[in-house]
Amino acid sequence: MADTDQAYEATLAGQLCTRHTALLATAENDLAILRARIALAVAFIHDPAHDRDARTALAQRLGLPEPRPEPR
Repeated sequence: MADTDQAYEATLAGQLCTRHTALLATAENDLAILRARIALAVAFIHDPAHDRDARTALAQRLGLPEPRPEPR
């Protein structure tokens, strides 16, 4: 029975090493997508071609810096 347990544990350890690498790669990909989406939101927030109130509200909801006042 002890031999079976050791073989089982070795198999699980091997699977964990493989899955850990795959999960880390998946998390890094998800983080890259999230960063790209935040960059798009920031670009929208600071684009004066869009409604200032909408941009300000979006910045507040996302916890990002609000757009600077436009020069007159």
